[in-house]
Amino acid sequence: MRVRHATPTILLFATLLAAGVPSWAAAPSTAARTEIKHLLAFVAKSGCQFNRNNTWYSSPEASAHLAKKERYLEERGQIASAEDFIAKAATKSSMTGKPYTVRCGSEPAIASDEWLTAELRRSRQGH
Repeated sequence: MRVRHATPTILLFATLLAAGVPSWAAAPSTAARTEIKHLLAFVAKSGCQFNRNNTWYSSPEASAHLAKKERYLEERGQIASAEDFIAKAATKSSMTGKPYTVRCGSEPAIASDEWLTAELRRSRQGH
């Protein structure tokens, strides 16, 4: 019986997997970072309320929370675009899975991903 030794490439791959750091994950481009910063500023300045796990938060509190989640996910190679930010950080609670909602003034609450995606489209169109 012949014993094969692991190649350096296989060892590197196994080490990266064990460390939980995907080496192939793309970091956000400069354009993506700009869009994410725009969305965070939009949230902070909106004056809307954000429901997270059945508690309403002010727009600055919501923006700070989303920024913290974004940093955490980006450090793990999980945010490469504004769409990733919305889907992975700004849609639902990572603890409970409950969706985030947004309530602006007397308007009915809507899903945060819907609200942020609409703003992303507006910003890309230059409005």
